[in-house]
Amino acid sequence: MGNCLAGSPYDYDVNKVSSNAKPESPPKIQTPSERDRSEDHKLPSTPIEVEALRRGTSSAAHNPLVAFSFAELRKVANDFRKEALIGGGGFGRVYKGSFSPPTATSLPVAVKVHDGDNSFQGHREWLAEVIFLGQLSHPNLVKLVGYCCEGEHRVLVYEYMPLGSVESHLFSRTSPPLPWAARMRIALGAARGLAFLHGAEPVPVIYRDFKTSNILLDGGGNAKLSDFGLAKDGPVGEQSHVSTRVMGTYGYAAPEYMMTGHLTASSDVYSYGVVLLELITGRRSLDRSRPQREQTLTDWALPSLPHKKRVMGIVDPRLMGGDGDGAPPARAVQKAAMLAYHCLNRNPKARPLMRDVVASLEPLQDPPEDPGAAR
Repeated sequence: MGNCLAGSPYDYDVNKVSSNAKPESPPKIQTPSERDRSEDHKLPSTPIEVEALRRGTSSAAHNPLVAFSFAELRKVANDFRKEALIGGGGFGRVYKGSFSPPTATSLPVAVKVHDGDNSFQGHREWLAEVIFLGQLSHPNLVKLVGYCCEGEHRVLVYEYMPLGSVESHLFSRTSPPLPWAARMRIALGAARGLAFLHGAEPVPVIYRDFKTSNILLDGGGNAKLSDFGLAKDGPVGEQSHVSTRVMGTYGYAAPEYMMTGHLTASSDVYSYGVVLLELITGRRSLDRSRPQREQTLTDWALPSLPHKKRVMGIVDPRLMGGDGDGAPPARAVQKAAMLAYHCLNRNPKARPLMRDVVASLEPLQDPPEDPGAAR
């Protein structure tokens, strides 16, 4: 896998690099309904207020974050020069930089700069990333190094992910196709990230915007979830769901969530099923350039998933072509397809838990992984 390629005009990726034009990506969903409970508090405007809010949001341990001044970030991001720009999207722009902690060697970082519109929603999504990534730590989550909250400046500083997004590799028109083994490794890593969020203590976390552009790859091709701007605390105790405004991305959001605004961990499981289907087929969740009946991936592929022979006909043809070298094993495809089928069940209560998805994917690795490895 080479460097990150095409970017999406709708989705934000901390390491995107623009390239050739590609089919339009699905737009974000945002309804003008009632404000979320998490929006009731006054948004912080200084690092002191941010840290006070971080301490008050959870009894869990918090990761140390660097509170950068904007002047310091200018040095980190090479004065925001054009040659340091590596991507952009709905939030603003992203620059590659270098940060030297007092007690460590220089670290490559991605600096995500808010576009300055000072919107309430933009500020709230920035704050959500600080809150969630400031207290959650897992090998399959992107690490947040620090932030800037100074005047109108809202900036996030992450570990740099040199291979960019899964989206840029999976749908690239210029790079070789992702091998099947790499796709299953990505599927497992992303599943582990979601399973960790859903089992977080003391409150589970619902990611709410799971898609290929939000799964980034480190130098070893390991998948990590990024962009926690839409993440929400999940239901606790006797609660069955969290009621919230409907936000996310068309083609990935669970149908019951879009209809009711009732958010559960099963909403993420549905989105995971869509991404797994993209990994199997090499097709986008929503592609307006295809014939009408094939534009929505789930509508097109779902009927074939439970049929062992039919499902081989929807596998990414780039993996099946040529002399067949590297073609995925039929049994592995069938098992992955059935897993996607269960994740996409219209009944959210019938969908598997993410920890069960992880257990199903471990035997599909090449070589197979031992249960419980790298959880």
